[in-house]
Amino acid sequence: MVVITRFTVPAGEEDAFVARAEAAVEAMARRPGFRGSRIGRAADDPRLWTVVTEWEGPGAYRRALSNFDVRVAAVPLLSTAYNEPSAYEVVSRRDGAPQGAGSGGASGSSA
Repeated sequence: MVVITRFTVPAGEEDAFVARAEAAVEAMARRPGFRGSRIGRAADDPRLWTVVTEWEGPGAYRRALSNFDVRVAAVPLLSTAYNEPSAYEVVSRRDGAPQGAGSGGASGSSA
């Protein structure tokens, strides 16, 4: 399961947002079922940010949000997110090739 949460961050508040997002993710990362996270900014609109977390499933995510430490760290941040669905069931996945795999990679070439 992937959770994609979007935020609008005013100019000049980026560092504070990243600090709050990292604190929220750190609290979530200590919960069972957490698989990973990313914090990102839109390439075409520097005010649009996202926090993406991956979970074992909906139950793990919901249980994490009910944990006291997560509520303290994450709920204030999540309350500023866009009011839209954010939890998605992964129905298909394809990972990229490892670095240097395939033709044109830097490893194994000699000229």
